Amino acid sequence: MAGSASRSCCPAHLVNGGAWEIRKPHTSQLHLEGIMNATLFAVAGLPGLLVMVWTVLPTGRNWFVRRYRWPHRLRGTLAALGGVLLMASVGFAADPKDHSWLRVLVLLAGVGMIGACLVAPTFRIRHGVATQPRKVLAIGAHPDDLELACGATLAKLSDAGHEVRTMVMSAGSKGGNSAVRVTEATAGSDFMGASAVQIHNFQDTYLSEHGQEMVTAIEAFIEEFRPDVVITHSRNDYHQDHQAVHSATMRAARRHSSILCFESPSSTRQFDPTVFVDIAGYLDVKIRAVAMHRNQKGKPYMSAEKVRSLAAFRGEQVKTSYAEGFEPVRLLGSAVGEF
Repeated sequence: MAGSASRSCCPAHLVNGGAWEIRKPHTSQLHLEGIMNATLFAVAGLPGLLVMVWTVLPTGRNWFVRRYRWPHRLRGTLAALGGVLLMASVGFAADPKDHSWLRVLVLLAGVGMIGACLVAPTFRIRHGVATQPRKVLAIGAHPDDLELACGATLAKLSDAGHEVRTMVMSAGSKGGNSAVRVTEATAGSDFMGASAVQIHNFQDTYLSEHGQEMVTAIEAFIEEFRPDVVITHSRNDYHQDHQAVHSATMRAARRHSSILCFESPSSTRQFDPTVFVDIAGYLDVKIRAVAMHRNQKGKPYMSAEKVRSLAAFRGEQVKTSYAEGFEPVRLLGSAVGEF
């Protein structure tokens, strides 16, 4: 009998006469233990749910891309750990009597999430901080031109403390839904860090017929913003709208000291960059900015592979991992500064 009592799940005590007395836990003790377990899993499930939602929402995805190198790995890791915490809470709710193994899962996932948060700062995108901030004006013909051509450069300049503003000459109605494309252009510029974006409604594919109107608009923007550097399309481009914007910018900025021309998917073989910006850490930012133009999804030059391969090619030219190339029309060192 003594052996049987010692194997019982309830505590046994020796009393007078050598008999064993089995004492069951008090009801209040069991109730308190249940409350503690329920609190543990509820507390674990809430951050798990919040982390999962944040990593899945577009806002959260953009937040990771804009701040971290290898953002998708970090986001995926946190989403998995959050999922474990959430599922452990759901498992406890389904069967509150069997929770020992769930406690282990919560412990491991919690430690993993804390570790990920501690390690995350080492994956932050590294960028310089300008001691003499400059003003940069980027001018494109269509809503997605700037993201495709110099999205990483603009984001890097913005993060360094330079003020970036963008100007788009058409709403792109011939190439898609103009209302949607204007919204996407605004979102893209905001994602790259531009402090302001100005979108005009000159008819795309016919921008050459609005030459003087574009010159007037660009002159007004330059007069108001007074940029140190102007960035626009190259004349070495097959697209007639890109050529028209290049020509209008050259006329409007005829007295400006620093003008750079970027590379578009339609640039010709004569495009010959001699100014390069290292975009290590910013390639995912560029790819995400391009992907925000969902109205143009499906066009071959919008794919992440094409964007990555061009950046790798330009990077190899200057012996770095990824770069964006520019043709200088003229470039004044004192105007560019730490640019």
